[in-house]
Amino acid sequence: MKAAMDRYLYHLRTERNASPHTLRNYESDLRQFLEYLTPPEAAEPTLESVDHHLIREYVGWLYDQKFERSSIGRKLATLRSFFRFCVREGRMSSNPARLVPTPKVARRLPEVPGTEEMNRFLDHMKSYQPPARQRRGAKQTAGEESGERSGADQPLLERDRAIFELLYGSGLRVSELVGLNLEDVDREAQMLRVRGKGRKERLVPYGKKAQQMLEAYDAVRTALLARTRNGRAAQAVFLNYAGRRLRARSVDRIVKKYMRLLSTGWNAHPHTFRHAFATHLLTEGADLRAIQELLGHSSLSTTQRYTHASIRHLMDVFDKSHPRA
Repeated sequence: MKAAMDRYLYHLRTERNASPHTLRNYESDLRQFLEYLTPPEAAEPTLESVDHHLIREYVGWLYDQKFERSSIGRKLATLRSFFRFCVREGRMSSNPARLVPTPKVARRLPEVPGTEEMNRFLDHMKSYQPPARQRRGAKQTAGEESGERSGADQPLLERDRAIFELLYGSGLRVSELVGLNLEDVDREAQMLRVRGKGRKERLVPYGKKAQQMLEAYDAVRTALLARTRNGRAAQAVFLNYAGRRLRARSVDRIVKKYMRLLSTGWNAHPHTFRHAFATHLLTEGADLRAIQELLGHSSLSTTQRYTHASIRHLMDVFDKSHPRA
């Protein structure tokens, strides 16, 4: 079975052009399933020995291990995809995971700041000045060790302003943001060429304020790039303190840092700004199909969840404003 799993992962990497994040998740899910089927001193199971009863037992074990329903659903989707590949390759006659139902997950509406709140935050970011730097100790923080300072100094502030403007102004996923190269940014047309899930490319506009922040960041980026001899980062738009391409985990730390520094009271993460982008567009009357294209959703049903958030916002306005509410 392990050989079949390795062949499937190779297929995802070379033929499906799956992202590194997708590959890590699929490999982790498959390895966990194989470990469950192979207790100590037991022989590795064959593909033919796996039926839907065995997969149901595995799902029950995941529940016993207190996995979230969403995680169980993802792991089951991985198995369905793997066994479907095995059927297509002629290694199995049928897909046993197809007979195992996916756990129902409660649909959660994304919590997003209102338009005025978001504008206040971005305006505050534009005028924010970091406090005078305190004397630094010898011990580095975890962020510094990975090439990212924990404080908010002026050069990195210019970069961070541009990050927030693009996260909200273009509705980018954090992986799309850190994957941007210089050639993907058309300054004249104010358009981004974005590589989304499945490496699908799309064009996304960005606004004048994001343009201003990018221009202010240009000199900072040149200075950051001079700190490394690694030529691989030369095309990356966003760099860390050491001059290497910024990583998604660092963007998450950056968001949480400014939530704290500016005392927003939000429990925000990078995806919060994507949620706000879609919700605010819909509230202002944008077409759902257009929002789907901007977000890069393959299915309209994924975009439709923002209609629920928009309706909730309208109800809040009604409850607060109408005298007979």
